[in-house]
Amino acid sequence: MNFFQTFTGLLLAATVLAVVLMLVVWLLAWRVNNLGVVDVAWSLGFLPVATGFALLAPGDPERRALVALMAGLWSVRLGVHIAVRVRTHHPREDVRYAQLRAEWGARVRSKTFWFFQLQAALLAGLATVFLVPCLNARPGITPLEWTGVAIWLLALVGESVADGQLRRFKARPENGRQICQAGLWNYSRHPNYFFEWLVWVGFFMFAWGSPGGCYTVLCPGLMLFFLLRVTGIPMTEALSVKSKGEAYREYQRTTSAFVPWFKKSAA
Repeated sequence: MNFFQTFTGLLLAATVLAVVLMLVVWLLAWRVNNLGVVDVAWSLGFLPVATGFALLAPGDPERRALVALMAGLWSVRLGVHIAVRVRTHHPREDVRYAQLRAEWGARVRSKTFWFFQLQAALLAGLATVFLVPCLNARPGITPLEWTGVAIWLLALVGESVADGQLRRFKARPENGRQICQAGLWNYSRHPNYFFEWLVWVGFFMFAWGSPGGCYTVLCPGLMLFFLLRVTGIPMTEALSVKSKGEAYREYQRTTSAFVPWFKKSAA
């Protein structure tokens, strides 16, 4: 079986798995009346997909094991973090999904079905960054691939730190409706999003060392697009301005939106 046949066969299997997973999660979401479970499933869904690639693809065993390790640690950390957040707030739904319910009205059930299936498509598409290196039969890990591992590790630690700082800030009752500017949040309004994107840059750098890996640049590119233009920063910022008003606008004027950087003077 040639590269193309193996690639398409494994990608098709991953797509079917993602579609079935999101169908089950859609049914679960309505059973528990919380659409936020889709975020948990999407994050954790990369674990079986990447593990399946590592087990079934014919590439170098060392490289496949490293792919499974990187994808698995990132997937479990993010999935558990989101699961704890959803569980803590339940039955109160994440404000993003509460807003979607209000906007979609009577068609919310059908629209969320296709929204969940979009998550399945994204999961399968983004997983190509794991599939490509798993098909690489060349023995040994190259310097470029180790660079990807280093970026991934830095990003994983950075995202964990940012999430921890925000969690501890929100756990203090006196902070109430205040804006978190602790640690990394003093230098970026969304350091968790920045490091999440950087994780995907690390995945891409690792995949780049394999034949066809240059095309997986679409994965961090797509992630950046969603974070900056769709469901990441725009929706979060709009809700923050609505709930915190002028205080958040001041935060916007003085603090980088994405890349951690030094504060600007207020205008």
